[in-house]
Amino acid sequence: MPIHVRVPATSANLGPGFDVLGLALGLHNEVAVEEADGVTVAVLGEGQGTLPADASNVIVQGIQRVYAAAGRPFRGAAVESVNRIPPRRGLGSSAAAWVAGFTAGNALLGSPLDGEALLTLAGQAEGHPDNVAAALLGGLTVSASVNGRVVALRVPVPPEISWVALVPAMESSTSEARAVLPVAVPRADAVFNLQRLGLLLGALGAGQPALLGEAMQDRLHEPYRIRLFPWLGRVARAAREAGALGCVLSGAGPSVLAAAAGEAEGVALAMERALSAEGLDGTAHVLAVDLEGAVWQARA
Repeated sequence: MPIHVRVPATSANLGPGFDVLGLALGLHNEVAVEEADGVTVAVLGEGQGTLPADASNVIVQGIQRVYAAAGRPFRGAAVESVNRIPPRRGLGSSAAAWVAGFTAGNALLGSPLDGEALLTLAGQAEGHPDNVAAALLGGLTVSASVNGRVVALRVPVPPEISWVALVPAMESSTSEARAVLPVAVPRADAVFNLQRLGLLLGALGAGQPALLGEAMQDRLHEPYRIRLFPWLGRVARAAREAGALGCVLSGAGPSVLAAAAGEAEGVALAMERALSAEGLDGTAHVLAVDLEGAVWQARA
């Protein structure tokens, strides 16, 4: 019986929460998986024709890792993925693929692995837990690697905040975006980010979104990655001038995420226009927070 999985896009960091924070957004990939002899993969939508359509596909790799963790032989699977999350844009497309594979594989086996085991497998596969935690759990998540396992929990997000994701047509490599980061940072910058991370979580928990403008500031990754995206500052400024509370690079980029308390459509339009003025194409989406995370069901 086929297993159908729905997995949300995610935005990591939210400014100061580098490799810590992840936010699940209302943009989804839908994956159907069925046990089979051998592997077949069909990719539709985003990434069609460019993402692997064989056993090297990340979804298939995720299924195989679950079977191995459960001590079960893997003979094959038929996979169909309808993708709405654009790849290589900083919206968690690889995390969504890993999570889809882990969730589907576990469901095919009768769910022998619990949520913590799946989260740990996904964090190991992705290399950092922020996106996979949000994709699995939904909402805004705080995650950490602890003695070989991943621990994550959800924190509240005021419902009056709208989230605007500007998705440029250009792609970016996460490995390249990590390569520009320094091995060490000044202590003052580390303290700056710790203060903003605490302020961000406190502002969200206390329902004080007006503090987000300061709380979403960062000194650990955006100042270095701006050399890859020199237009980022002008897009962020346009978003704030249109009423955004804060505007940050989404994950490793190139997508940009803005938090808005009111005129989200106006913020989206301002971001699109600012990007266009830089000679680049892109589309801004007003997205709700996905509160479910990865969900699955068996369908006849």
